Amino acid sequence: MADTYTKILIHCVFSTKDRRPLISQPDKLWTYLRGIARNRKTDVLAIGGTANHVHIFIALPSGLTVASLVRDLKANSSRHVNEKQRGFAWQDGYAAISVSPSQVPAVRRYIETQEEHHANRGFEAEYVALLDKSGMQHSADYVFG
Repeated sequence: MADTYTKILIHCVFSTKDRRPLISQPDKLWTYLRGIARNRKTDVLAIGGTANHVHIFIALPSGLTVASLVRDLKANSSRHVNEKQRGFAWQDGYAAISVSPSQVPAVRRYIETQEEHHANRGFEAEYVALLDKSGMQHSADYVFG
């Protein structure tokens, strides 16, 4: 085979430190995160969240690891926000869950309606439900450590 074809779709979720409401200008932060991803040759299919967390749905290129992309997203965006808003930080850790191509519309809709979704459910409950639904093994003692 002469060409390589990959479709690696990942739904990433990470929160602010201690899940504090530190995201005061979400649209600006989402734009900045998109720029970081673009610089890493990563397509952002959807991005959204609330004042204390972000969901970012990406098409990961084959030569990039999830860990290195999330590290870059968190480090660079944290540095950027701290230039204007001292004390901003992301929580250690994240969730990264693979997505079937058939589920792209549902995941996009879910991410784009975060404000509505969180009118009924807090981030902690949402995060644990997301881990459970994906079959991710986790310990309640360490999820928000």
